[in-house]
Amino acid sequence: MFGGGTDYEGRRNKLVDRLERRVDDEPTLAAMRAVPRHEFVPERRRDRAYEDHPLPIADDQTISAPHMVAIMTDLLDLAPGDEVLEVGTGCGYHAAVTAEVVGPENVYSVEYGAELAEGARATLADLGYGDVSVRHGDGREGWAEHAPYDAAYFTCAVPSVPDAVVEQVRDGGRVLAPVGTRRQTLQLLRKTADGVEREDHGGVRFVTLRGDD
Repeated sequence: MFGGGTDYEGRRNKLVDRLERRVDDEPTLAAMRAVPRHEFVPERRRDRAYEDHPLPIADDQTISAPHMVAIMTDLLDLAPGDEVLEVGTGCGYHAAVTAEVVGPENVYSVEYGAELAEGARATLADLGYGDVSVRHGDGREGWAEHAPYDAAYFTCAVPSVPDAVVEQVRDGGRVLAPVGTRRQTLQLLRKTADGVEREDHGGVRFVTLRGDD
């Protein structure tokens, strides 16, 4: 939807060309090409925005590596109009990628850090994703007001997937999260009428979910 300058756009396209070896879902790749990651990165790090690894942002948090955002978007198998809950807005980049697939008005994101939430909201609005809903709060509680969701995902690791989030996903929906403490695995949960089916998608490393204890 939105590109950067000529140089940034060229770097972004080269990055996504490389991602095609790992992800073959066209809507996901189109979203990755559309979202200007450099706009979500602190200005002093923008020259590294299209390197395929995490980068520090504010509040001791990180923006995820592009390949991980693409893999997670692909695994969730999203479609236009799906309503999606994101736990861990961070700088807003992952929410923007999700918005490219399902529509900004269908993305609801919860961020524990008040300044991060405010900053993400402003950046998203500046780039045309103002209809993404961002709330400051404890992501372990989800966002019940807009439930049920077709899918939910965590951009931070949890010891186990919070029951509240699973409950807010409709039957047939999916929840994707890095699960674990020292050792983390990316787990895809499929909610059925009889319970939850789990798939393990390999080892990952994310910052841990913050919340009020």
